[in-house]
Amino acid sequence: MEGQEKYNSILSQYDVKLNDDVVMAEVEKILAENFEKNNTPEVHKFLLGVIDLTTLATTDNRERVAAFTERVNAFDAEYPEINNVAAICVYPNFADVVRMNLEVSSVNIAAVAAGFPSSQTFQEIKVAEVAMAVAAGADEIDIVINVGDFLAGEYEEMCETIIECKAACRNAHLKVILETGDLKTASNIMKASILSMYSDADFIKTSTGKGAVHATLDAAYVMCKAIKAYHEKTGRKVGLKPAGGIVTVADAVKYYTVVKSVLGEEWLNNEMFRLGASRLANNLLSEILGTETKFFI
Repeated sequence: MEGQEKYNSILSQYDVKLNDDVVMAEVEKILAENFEKNNTPEVHKFLLGVIDLTTLATTDNRERVAAFTERVNAFDAEYPEINNVAAICVYPNFADVVRMNLEVSSVNIAAVAAGFPSSQTFQEIKVAEVAMAVAAGADEIDIVINVGDFLAGEYEEMCETIIECKAACRNAHLKVILETGDLKTASNIMKASILSMYSDADFIKTSTGKGAVHATLDAAYVMCKAIKAYHEKTGRKVGLKPAGGIVTVADAVKYYTVVKSVLGEEWLNNEMFRLGASRLANNLLSEILGTETKFFI
């Protein structure tokens, strides 16, 4: 079975016809029943430890990224009783800056690559950028699906990019961003999730944070359902990373609640669950300490 037919056959094995209103109602029910009991100091500490602390600013430079990294180093000494962030996420040309400055072995180096944030460049450049980021020290690579290809039904082209980028990762983990705001419907999000996991994504991620619509709980819920269905069928566990616009403590607890309700305790660790954020880290730390704290840059 070749080409497009193969990917249509993969999708036919899953329930990809979802109703957006039903998804919204299911998310509301989960939060109504579980949010308050998950909104605890222990969960807040856990959530700080799953953050990919991110700087993707046009104004980033080597000095700023080095200073950004130094704050993560300092956190271990200043707050030894609190888990540090899971990773530092930067543009690929700064992966070596993080590698040279990072002193905390438990924190990974993540880099966006492959034509981030649009995925609109030559295939060879995408693959080369991934390989170069890994060579520079990245432990994790975040790429974006070609949303245009997906919406046009050109699944083979979209998946081949993921497969080639995964090969270029070598031992690094690959996070695949669906840009769910552009996919719009629950059915599209389910399809893109399944295809990305089939193409060997280690994580699926909601958003770049650069689009008009960032992460939503409904999108994360659908992605959790896809991860669960894929795991039941294949035995392979894929992680989830909501990212984009997740700022408040309540926001973070809501995503935690959805993941716990759909995927269970097995996914509640920083190998299976991440939050892409920048301002969230300071807000969580402030909540944990009980006083406003602006520790991270």
